[in-house]
Amino acid sequence: MERIIGLDLGSVTCGISISDPLGMIARALTTVRFAPDDYDAALQDVLKVIRENGVKKVVLGLPRHMNGDIGIRGQVSEKFAKMLEAEGIQVELWDERLTTAAAEKILISGNVKRKKRKQIIDQMAAVQILQSYLDRQSGGLVMPF
Repeated sequence: MERIIGLDLGSVTCGISISDPLGMIARALTTVRFAPDDYDAALQDVLKVIRENGVKKVVLGLPRHMNGDIGIRGQVSEKFAKMLEAEGIQVELWDERLTTAAAEKILISGNVKRKKRKQIIDQMAAVQILQSYLDRQSGGLVMPF
């Protein structure tokens, strides 16, 4: 199996996680930073990471409101998915509700200082997105947030 990358796309950062070769475990990889709402620049940075890791599939977090509706941030993710697909990358949109909150809880329970949490929260949210996808694909338990 090939590695899969998970993305938590924000307005100025994109947290990136990557799976192990067996597609069982997600780990933090990096965070790319870009000018506010400059998704063309974000795309180029993400494509570089994709190519460096020989990845063909991306799991992109799809922000939804708690009632399931897709708002402006979700529309941005859908557009970004189309941009990736135009580059030949297979994209799976994945419900990311509460992933940042879950990542924050994990970091707090690990006694990670606030300044460090701010630096890595996007990566950890990307790990949450990708790990829930991997768990679902393998028929494993999906942890509630």
